[in-house]
This record gives sequence, C-alpha cells and structure tokens, in this order.
Amino acid sequence: MQIGIVGLGRMGGNIAVRLTRHGHDVVVYDRDTAMVEKTVARAEAGRAVAASNLADVVEKLNGPKKIVWSMLPAGAITEETVMALAGLMQKGDIVIDGGNTYYKDDIRRAKVLAEKGIDYIDVGTSGGVWGLDRGYCMMYGGPREAADYIDPILTSLAPGIGDIPRTPGRDRDRADLDPRAEQGYLYCGPAGSGHFVKMVHNGIEYGMMQAFAEGFDVMYRKDSPLLAEDERFSLNMADIAEVWRRGSVVSSWLLDLTAQALAKNGELSEFSGEVSDSGEGRWTIEAAIEESVPVPVMTAALFTRFRSRSGNTFAEKVLSAMRFGFGGHVENKN
Repeated sequence: MQIGIVGLGRMGGNIAVRLTRHGHDVVVYDRDTAMVEKTVARAEAGRAVAASNLADVVEKLNGPKKIVWSMLPAGAITEETVMALAGLMQKGDIVIDGGNTYYKDDIRRAKVLAEKGIDYIDVGTSGGVWGLDRGYCMMYGGPREAADYIDPILTSLAPGIGDIPRTPGRDRDRADLDPRAEQGYLYCGPAGSGHFVKMVHNGIEYGMMQAFAEGFDVMYRKDSPLLAEDERFSLNMADIAEVWRRGSVVSSWLLDLTAQALAKNGELSEFSGEVSDSGEGRWTIEAAIEESVPVPVMTAALFTRFRSRSGNTFAEKVLSAMRFGFGGHVENKN
C-alpha cells in the first residue's frame, strides 16, 4: 500500500522506514527538511518519496483511497494538520492520527471529517524509539470498514506474536477474542477508543514506573547515617536490577531499561530527576474522576512528577532513565 506520513520525529520517521521494509511505499513530510532527507535515506531504496508540504503529500498519493498518517504531538499542531488534510482530501480517503491525542478531540474531529465523507482513525501507538525493529503495539478506533482497509499497514507495523508464549485459553477458536491482539494490534471500537485505551495504558505506565523508582530509592538509601550502623547496607543497584530481570515476578521491559541505565552509571548522575508528563496521565485521572473510579496510584505518580520539578531524589533519576530508555525522552533544560 501507499501512505503519507506527516511528522518524522522519534517515532514517525521509524514508522515510515519500517513500512518500507515491509513492502509499502511512503510519501513523507516534516517541517524540518533535514528529517525528510534523513528518512528518505534510511528507507528501502525507491520506497520513500519526499514532500514539501501537506498539499504535496496528498498530491503524490494515488490509489482508490488516499491515506495520511499524522505522527505529531497532541494539541494545536495536530489539530491544524488534521483540519488542513480535511480540506485537501476527498470522500473515501482516510486520515490517521497516531500521536498521543486526547480521545475527546478524536471524537470531535471524526465527526467533522465524516461530514466530508473522510474516515478518521485514531491509533494509540506504543513502542518508542525501539519500534523500528521491535514493532509497535497499537490500539485503534474508527469506522470498522476503514480500519479493516488499513489492516496491511497495521500488520506491518505490529510486532507479531514473536516468541512470547500464547496465553492459555487463546489457543482455541473463540468468537469473543480478537486474534489480532496476539499480533500486537487491536481494533477497540469507534473513533476515540484507540487513544482512550492508549491513554489508560500510559496512566498505568506512570504507576509502574513510580513503583520501581520508589523501590530503588529505598534500597539506594539503606546505608543512610540516620539508621543504626548494623542496619545499614551498601547495595548495588545495577546488580539488583539485573537479578530481578531473571525469573522475578516484577521482570518487565521497564526493569530491563532500568538495568541498562544502572549498568552504565549506578549513580544516574547524567539525569537531573526533573520528570515531565506528556498529558496522558492527567487525562487518565480526569477520565477516572468522570467515571467515579478511584486511581490513587496513578494520581500519586502524576503528582510526584510535578514535585520532581522543584527538587528531586534518586527515584526521579530512575524515572528519567526509564523515560529516556523507552522513548528517547530528554530532560528539559531550563
């Protein structure tokens, strides 16, 4: 298939390149022309074409349906891009938003585009800077027919079943279970549902990261002079992270990333510990309030990120190390 990719940052560029590796053709655009040139150079020869603006992206697409995937930060830039595409594309075309958009914005935009006969699909995309080789876990929503139409694209981006053991009970034919979930992508429902699921995913991520960070901080400070001398331990954080990776019930990709950072520098001195939040944690808590669902862990994790910007601890450095590991997030330097 042919698809336009708008926004070639940490994930957008890799998405474009991965698609060309799986036999798709891409038309790529970014306001930074250097990113466009870099993406075309990294793509499979002849499968990536540069565009100079949004109109050029649409012009260079062909086929029965034109498809454009926006991979931009949530907010004004995505709003402007989607609405600009709505004015450039035709009935039957498909606009995909793969960024971390607020799901209520998806619902609103989908209605606007539907009036023009354009299908809008929201794709919550997880995989960070590792997705080029590992693939991306995707949760998506929108009109079912349009979602099925782009399935070859999603199949190519998804990680596939790989070497992860099948979940007991999924090895039988069951009408209530979607086989695509095992491949790492899932149709969640109408417009907004994909980003809603990804939003909650990120809220959970906040809580998991915070638990690791606090646990390592407790161990890191076990040699504190505030403790009785015979109760002080000098613990090696890198070795503890490594042993937990091997058969522990808390083993995970987040722990893998923590172990990598600690093996490089046990003090994590390259991190300030000032931890940003990208929006999904706040939106998850707002949704919980609307539904009257208690989420104390995620709320505390979000508030800890707020506090980290006015003085921080080893725990926040662990958080920064994990964020850099999975998403390439670089701390803001004031």
